Amino acid sequence: MRPTRRPPPAANQPAEPALNLLDRAIAWVAPRTAARRLVAREQLSLMGGYSGARRDRASLAGWRTRVGSPETDVIADLDTLRQRCADLERSAPVGAAVINTNVLHVVGTGLACNPQLDAALLRLSPEQATAWEGDVKRRFRIWAASVDCHLSRHLNFYGLQDQVLRGTLSRGDIFTISPRVHRNGRDRLALQLIEADRVANPLGKPNDNVLTEGIEHDATTGEALRYHVLDHHPGDLRNAGRTGQWIDARGQATGRRNVLHSFRQTRPELRRGVPILAPVIEPIKQITRYTEAELEAAVVAGLFAVFLKMDPQAFQDLFDDPSQDAIVAHAKEWSGEIEGGKAINLLPGEEPIPSNPGRPNAQFDPFVQACMRQIGMALSIPYEVLVMHFQSSYSAAKGALLMAWRCWMGWRDWMATSWCQPVYELWLADEVAEGRVPAPGFFADPLLRAAWCGATWVGDGPGSLDPKKDVDAAEARINLRISTLEAESLALDGVDWETKHRQAVKETAASKAAGFVDGRLEQPPAPPADPPA
Repeated sequence: MRPTRRPPPAANQPAEPALNLLDRAIAWVAPRTAARRLVAREQLSLMGGYSGARRDRASLAGWRTRVGSPETDVIADLDTLRQRCADLERSAPVGAAVINTNVLHVVGTGLACNPQLDAALLRLSPEQATAWEGDVKRRFRIWAASVDCHLSRHLNFYGLQDQVLRGTLSRGDIFTISPRVHRNGRDRLALQLIEADRVANPLGKPNDNVLTEGIEHDATTGEALRYHVLDHHPGDLRNAGRTGQWIDARGQATGRRNVLHSFRQTRPELRRGVPILAPVIEPIKQITRYTEAELEAAVVAGLFAVFLKMDPQAFQDLFDDPSQDAIVAHAKEWSGEIEGGKAINLLPGEEPIPSNPGRPNAQFDPFVQACMRQIGMALSIPYEVLVMHFQSSYSAAKGALLMAWRCWMGWRDWMATSWCQPVYELWLADEVAEGRVPAPGFFADPLLRAAWCGATWVGDGPGSLDPKKDVDAAEARINLRISTLEAESLALDGVDWETKHRQAVKETAASKAAGFVDGRLEQPPAPPADPPA
């Protein structure tokens, strides 16, 4: 039966689906089959809601992607990434700025330890807890401030923090070995840092199910079991080779951490770290090349040279053959290099072609700024902070600093959690084992050990663009009970409130003894009594 022609739909009714030639042919002989085809096509068109996944658009037709594991996406390229990122840190101003800016604000002068034990769990009175924390804080500060905490005695604990973060950012990860050495009459913890390149497979052995770039891990849990450390850096030509030694991740009997592997795991099952500059290697390298080219062009344009052109006929008439040969030989010695204020003789018939390099390029700065904004976006550092140049309003500058500070606080928390706290726990375990610090139940119960090891890590404050506004805001927060003196003091400059309070009490007492009241000298101090006759 031939289908009848339907009238056009009303304005408030949906239009009928479009029929192609095959649909119309099927509809003539099998209307129900044609209807099922239209329903299936409509359902198929509704599957998948992302336009970025379509393959029928010219802008996406050539985009070929794949799903790779951490082994194929990261580990395969890791050696090249480390080399290029390290080169950018050494020779590219933007690359060096990224590393130095992060290290400066995350570590700064160093993260200080404030022991914070769980007094309630340990059943200690507030006085006992305060006394224990003060004693441990003094002992750890003495160890941290001395270069004896470093195996080679070059850096103290705070200098080691700088190297740990710098190595993690520039090369992806860094390793810390924690031997105990005999110094100053007793065994002490001394840290040794190992660069990422020195942890590698022995004798060029390829990666497999339990070995990844020098790390042997458990096939079931993925936990690191051993680390293979090369005897020398692979880039040291004097000691080239792949020989080294295996170091257990933990002590077989005690479970003590022998190696600390510091890296930011961005994917599950990722066993080595990725340098922070990896996503922006190409933009930074291209900006560096572009800057060098513009600088060279500007230097050339700034040079002024005089070209002396000789008439060919006069050259033949005025000079004999030996003189002509000498002039030609001298002119051929010019290498083409231009020096400022130099007069250059040209051969007969030669004529300099005037050029206008148009340097400095007026579009150089806007173009570089646009590129730097994208680099800052990828690294979570606002453009103004990355280039250390603020031209906008106070509010915009404050917002940029706040965004950057969130990034730095994330890295600071990572630094405290993955390196500072484990080192403190190793040091405290040694002190307790040697009997210098009392901590009942430290080695018997993991819960009690965690209670004794509690600590907070405090670094430098963010500074202030308008100190008066910040002080007024801090005072308002304290008065509203939404903040405390301790929190505001740490946020200001990283110094705890108790230290400032003790110093303020000392200064106030000294001022009163000298006769100062409210900052003014009300009465001079009493003269010393005459000595007895």
